[in-house]
Amino acid sequence: MADIEAARSLLEGVVRVTPMAGARALSELAGAPVWLKCENLQRTGSFKIRGGYTRIARLTAAEREHGVVAASAGNHAQGVALAARLLGVTATVFMPERAALPKVDATRGYGAAVQLRGETVDDAVAEATAFARETGAVFVHPFDHPDIIAGQGTVGLEILEQVPDVATVLVAAGGGGLLGGVAAAVRARRPGVRIVGVQAEDAAAWPASLAAGEPVALTGMRTIADGIAVGRPGDITFGQVSALIDELVTVGEDALSRALVHCLERAKMVVEPAGVAAVAALMEEPRRWPGPIVAVLSGGNVDPLVMLHVIQHGLVAASRYLTLRVQVPDRPGSLASLLARVGELGANVTDVAHSRVSGAVPVGEVEVELSLETRGVEHRDRIVADLETSGHIVTVTGGG
Repeated sequence: MADIEAARSLLEGVVRVTPMAGARALSELAGAPVWLKCENLQRTGSFKIRGGYTRIARLTAAEREHGVVAASAGNHAQGVALAARLLGVTATVFMPERAALPKVDATRGYGAAVQLRGETVDDAVAEATAFARETGAVFVHPFDHPDIIAGQGTVGLEILEQVPDVATVLVAAGGGGLLGGVAAAVRARRPGVRIVGVQAEDAAAWPASLAAGEPVALTGMRTIADGIAVGRPGDITFGQVSALIDELVTVGEDALSRALVHCLERAKMVVEPAGVAAVAALMEEPRRWPGPIVAVLSGGNVDPLVMLHVIQHGLVAASRYLTLRVQVPDRPGSLASLLARVGELGANVTDVAHSRVSGAVPVGEVEVELSLETRGVEHRDRIVADLETSGHIVTVTGGG
């Protein structure tokens, strides 16, 4: 705790005390007050500047002369780049060749020399560690170092001051730096608060590691939440997290997509997929934890193309998009009647495909594929039921 408090003094005037936003819709779901800790509004767009600055500021003068090197797909890269610039230290950052262009440009904009190497973050880490050996630059690990954990732990201090009666804190877990730091701060001052880590289920190294009692590496990962897609917990963060948290839960891709759309629509917040993991867990099981609840929005750096894809996926997952195949008689006016009926039901038609060529359609019938915008699950069900009641053969192919 003393180390976290020292990090806070070090970070004063460097990082923002990010806002704590009330979340009325989530509070209604949970039956208790829900607050959003908005680290997506932090400098560089995520909490990473806290740990990065703390680590670099604590280097000796001799270490600073050799510069620093990091590896990241985005958030850590930007945090290290800005921290190094503020402290007058040369920074080199290795990023995967397919890293999102906005994140690459932002890292360069903060003053770091960016090297694009390899297909994955692990490839970039290998390149960065080799660079450190060759040049003497200090490798700034994204999570597995006490200074990094101490810097991230300052988020926990702010949570306790902004919501003094907090009962549950939900935090996204990748390598464990943020989760371990927040857990240390909260547990030291309010030992009764429930601390919950959240991972994407398709990149969840923590459950198996916690069960085994040691870090266990994943053989593969695939998730939209690239910011928390870490294949193995750190040795240092594992000890911290395993000793201090109450539980760890996982969320699927649909849940992450729905949470991102919710943050956009209801909280008016731009948050990346990894950053909404805590909200996704709360939306999946809103009555599971005691309130008041704080969900940490850990980052807001998202590629617009990824955002477009995730929003579309989230709308489908929430049944706001619906795709149907409907059989209608092959005679003039049938398609117009179908579209008129769909309009009367309050759906907006976004696309129509009309085909006579299908082995599954009898002679005298045609198949129409409709893409619709709906108002949610109940509206979707009403549309399908009405069309079936009117004698159409309906197959739901998307959003059902």
